[in-house]
Amino acid sequence: MSNTIEAAAFLFADQLRDALGYSKNTVKAYRADILEFSAFAESSGITLVAAIEIELMRDWLWQLTQSGLAKTSLARKSAALRVFTAWLLKNNQIANDPGLRLRSPRTSRSLPKVVSRESLELVFETLQSRASLKDPDSLRDLMIFEVLYATGIRVSELVGLNLADIDFNRNLLLVMGKGSKQRMVPFSEPAQDALQAWIVNARPTLAGAESNAALLLTAKGKRIGVRQVYAVVANLLQDTPTGVAGPHSLRHSAATHLLDGGADLRAVQELLGHSSLGTTQIYTHVSIERLKSGYENAHPRA
Repeated sequence: MSNTIEAAAFLFADQLRDALGYSKNTVKAYRADILEFSAFAESSGITLVAAIEIELMRDWLWQLTQSGLAKTSLARKSAALRVFTAWLLKNNQIANDPGLRLRSPRTSRSLPKVVSRESLELVFETLQSRASLKDPDSLRDLMIFEVLYATGIRVSELVGLNLADIDFNRNLLLVMGKGSKQRMVPFSEPAQDALQAWIVNARPTLAGAESNAALLLTAKGKRIGVRQVYAVVANLLQDTPTGVAGPHSLRHSAATHLLDGGADLRAVQELLGHSSLGTTQIYTHVSIERLKSGYENAHPRA
């Protein structure tokens, strides 16, 4: 194993992906963070992992703070450093773990953007009108929107779905979530109709040698990418009062509307694939804020 920080960063990322089961996006972010830290260390005359000290790590984070980096990004970079130094210690590259003394900045969590039910109804009406023409793109767009809102799954989880992951008998999806964790997610009857319309009427016209078992396909018959799905959702939402928003807003909306309707918090946690109940609780704050707003607008003495 190489003893330079830069070389260790690549080996570290490979281990995160292959041995520890971190998600692709987390691996990519952590690798970029450690390479950025490596460049900072080199500018300070330090290239070897054995020379990493807590002061160097704090200096890097302080510099990032001065540049105006968001607290959430600082917290992630702090986490990347801690995981990296713990990995170095485990692999006998350093004698002590300086990351144990590194603290992340407290993050102020903002409330997620939620699309109103009225706005969603208008979007669904538009999509259903287009889909009645049985155009493959329109059927795909309707299916994307229905499934994301019905299930609250991440866009990365949607594009990773295969045909075999759909259980039409029980209206369940087998979803591969973060950390390669699988979960079963129920979907609605409108989502079922949209899935079947896509699979029966549109997907066969696009499928080719490179399609394999992918549920969602591009016009060239390849598995669709996250950016393409983001563009589809963003284009549909840009004219609503919500404004600029991507697929994650449908995940936020699904969770919030479920809680508004009386769903159990732990059930929503399972649906979203959150490892911590605290992550799901942000949606209770959204519901409370909506309740307060509605009260202030409707009550005569508010």
